[in-house]
This record gives sequence, C-alpha cells and structure tokens, in this order.
Amino acid sequence: MRRKQKRKRRGYTAADLAEVWNRWQRGESSKQIAHVLDRGASVYYLLLRHGGMRPPTRCRSPQALTLSEREEISRGIAAGRTIRSIARILSRPASTLSREIGRNGGYDAYRASEADERGPGSERGARSDVG
Repeated sequence: MRRKQKRKRRGYTAADLAEVWNRWQRGESSKQIAHVLDRGASVYYLLLRHGGMRPPTRCRSPQALTLSEREEISRGIAAGRTIRSIARILSRPASTLSREIGRNGGYDAYRASEADERGPGSERGARSDVG
C-alpha cells in the first residue's frame, strides 16, 4: 500500500503577498490570483482572514531594540562587559538585554546583524508562512 506523500507547505513571500493584494485591489478573483501564483485555496483563506482588506504593513515598535543598540550589545560582549553594565550604557533594563542575548545565540554567539534580522517587525521577523 502506497502512502500519500505529504506536501510541504510553502509560505508566501513578501512579494507574493504584495502581488495577491495588488491583484485583489484591481478586481481579480481569488481563483485567478491562485492560478497566477500557482497556489490553491490558500489565497481565498488569506483574503478571508483579512476581510478582503489589505492589512497594514508591520513596523517596529519604538520600544524595540535598534540595530545600533544591538551593535553596542555585541561590542560590550566582545569587550567582556557584564549585561548590567551594557544595560546601563543603553539605559535599558538588564532583563531586556538578557532576553535579547538568550534569544539570539547566547553570550558567546550573539551577532547584532543576525539578531536585527530576526527582530520583531523586521521582514524576516514578520510571518512569512501566512496562508
């Protein structure tokens, strides 16, 4: 007996999502959009989930760490400073830095640019598997 192979879910890229919403705004049906993008019913459910309205673009919260703050964390770690001393320099709670470092490789492997790419509201941080 042959098992049915499970198809791998393919998420929408930012360009795919833009294409869906642009075509929908021009009046194309969900079936037409799905055909052009070589997708199934997921286009319909994407449109349904948002009520047919293009969702607002995501942006970082003003409270989120900036790239320059993340670079300062990385420099502080390289200089052998404690998390508390780096937090004082940045005027941020030590717990914020501790979570940031732990979430992005730990004290020995922290990289500012990689952490910034994964940060909230960034292109890679935003959900790309919608649909």
